[in-house]
Amino acid sequence: MREKNIILAARFLSMAFTPFYLSFVGVVALFVFSYLTLLPIVYKLWVLALVYLFTILLPTLVIHIYRRYHGWTPRELGKKERRVVPYIISILCYFICCHLMERWHVPHCVTNVLMAALMIQVVCALINVWWKISTHTAAIGGVGGALVAFADLFLFNPMWWLSIVIIVGGMVGTARMLLRQHNLTQVVAGFVVGMMSAYFAVLFT
Repeated sequence: MREKNIILAARFLSMAFTPFYLSFVGVVALFVFSYLTLLPIVYKLWVLALVYLFTILLPTLVIHIYRRYHGWTPRELGKKERRVVPYIISILCYFICCHLMERWHVPHCVTNVLMAALMIQVVCALINVWWKISTHTAAIGGVGGALVAFADLFLFNPMWWLSIVIIVGGMVGTARMLLRQHNLTQVVAGFVVGMMSAYFAVLFT
């Protein structure tokens, strides 16, 4: 029973911190904790709807249809050679979202969050050609990298928030290992890749 509960908790963490949700959460954080809180509520809801559509709803739906078409379980889809098409779907959705945000002159720091997520997807997809890497911990690491970058831009101390990100990253990484989706090296590499990619994407895009 104890082992079953641990596996259930690991599955819950894996679902709760799926990579698709973190860009949306990042934009919400900007709207709540930065100067962007001064923007009209209708405008903020419109931007959030755009982000939700292209970073959560569309990639999740299309990847689900793709998986069901092949008759694979979520675990079977996690095999390295089967992750290529989901990566392409996700990258295209994020690219379209970034393009629309640039075209409609959404504040640059909001676009930076999407650019960071897109950069992480691209780097992980390239690594996946040779080696399976954890996109879950890459996404959590991306939150940490973006946090440090925005701390440099807005001149605040990110230590408390960064500590929470590291703890959550450890929990999610442990969950992915318990579910036998990744080993320790893949989990740690994902976090480092995500953190570095997001940091440079936010500062230099």
